[in-house]
Amino acid sequence: MSMFSHLEFDNHEKVIFVNDKSSGLKAIIAVHNTNLGPSLGGCRMWPYESDDAALTDVLRLSRGMTYKSAIAGLPLGGGKCVIIGDHRKDKHPELLRALGRAIESLSGAYITAEDSGTSVADMVTISECTQYVSGVMADSEHGGDPSPSTAYGVFVGLKSAVNYKFKRDNLKGLKVAVQGVGNVGFHLCKYLKAEGAELIVTDIFPANVERAVSELGATAVAPDEIYSVEADVFAPCAMGGIINAETLHKLTAKVIAGAANNQLSRPEISQILLANNVLYAPDYVINAGGIIDIAYQRSGEGKEALKCHIELIGSTLTSIFERSDSTGYSTEVVANQIAQERFEKSAD
Repeated sequence: MSMFSHLEFDNHEKVIFVNDKSSGLKAIIAVHNTNLGPSLGGCRMWPYESDDAALTDVLRLSRGMTYKSAIAGLPLGGGKCVIIGDHRKDKHPELLRALGRAIESLSGAYITAEDSGTSVADMVTISECTQYVSGVMADSEHGGDPSPSTAYGVFVGLKSAVNYKFKRDNLKGLKVAVQGVGNVGFHLCKYLKAEGAELIVTDIFPANVERAVSELGATAVAPDEIYSVEADVFAPCAMGGIINAETLHKLTAKVIAGAANNQLSRPEISQILLANNVLYAPDYVINAGGIIDIAYQRSGEGKEALKCHIELIGSTLTSIFERSDSTGYSTEVVANQIAQERFEKSAD
């Protein structure tokens, strides 16, 4: 497994491989950049098909966190952790404590939080062995869970994209195809339903789909059908890499605005979307509500300040869309330029 020549290696400061034989923990912690502050990013647990797939994911995710915090105006750097395993079968307290000890050994270079396959309860267990855990504040609005804030930020950003693309200030009758209706996706669907949008959903877990259908009146489709359904907006809220050479030509939606990280399989996809007249809301911009929530939990600021900060996602996206139109660069390239200006300047 080559590191420094890895396609996704982007001058990461640290990449740590954790192997704890007694608990069965196999994890990778990646610290991308700490120019703006300590790296903060969630801990994901997933049954990766290979070690290299796990490495690719953690490198991309940690880099994305650097850009996300920078463009959200937070004094934080980018990091991420992935645990190799099925969270429904392989997760147990000793495994989480072993990870806590590994995080503690980094002396604050990386601060963890919940992500796909982990929960607030898991963060509490990890915190038994390290002080470098966020999203575990029982007195916060959602008990430390940042998922509702992520969903709210995506909702705000989606409305901004719809307004820019379709010149309309409401979602009534708008068809939104939501891929993934877990914690974030389901919260997003509730916001969309309340605004009068028509929901088309899919998920690899049938129970998630059934909940969206029964509680929100959503229309369910098979996972491989979500790309080609007739929709105005495609909202990816599951795993990354789903906008690729295979799925690109299937899309009917003219707006892509969702919560998933690393939605584009390769950077050049963003320019193809631009050429196809598809408005893409860069994922790390629109899904920043969760990291903003965690930052506010750490600072102790109130709910209203948090809500106002999350709502800035809408105006940030509008600025990106306008700059993209005026320069001819894709929205992804424009967002990267803005973020880089912030975290690279801080190193001077």
